Amino acid sequence: MKLLQINTTACDGSDVFWSWFLWLLAAFILGLIIGWILKQISGGVSSSEAYVKQDLTKVEGVGPKIEGLLNKKGIISYRQLSNTSKKFLEDMLVEAGPAFITHRGMTNTWPAQAKLAELGEWDELKKWQDVLKGGV
Repeated sequence: MKLLQINTTACDGSDVFWSWFLWLLAAFILGLIIGWILKQISGGVSSSEAYVKQDLTKVEGVGPKIEGLLNKKGIISYRQLSNTSKKFLEDMLVEAGPAFITHRGMTNTWPAQAKLAELGEWDELKKWQDVLKGGV
């Protein structure tokens, strides 16, 4: 029985297997380097895994309905909420309708509360929330 033989000799008699192999190896290594650089530039976290959904109702003044509004706007984590402007939050509530407009004054503390939650400062957050009335 004859084994399968692949002829890798070019017309000029040179062996082309190794040159192709080295080109493929170089392309693979270049891809790894580019991927590593892009990961460093983006902060080491890809956009699909950047944020895990967290319970935003732990922020005083954010109930299940407002959490739903935040989620629809793409805010699902304490980090995202802590980096959200007061104007964005107020506009979101106005856009949601008259039932939510009364909550506009509460948006002052949401980013700061979310920052404490993001940092895991639950005792500090609890002390502050004991003073707050409905997020104000």
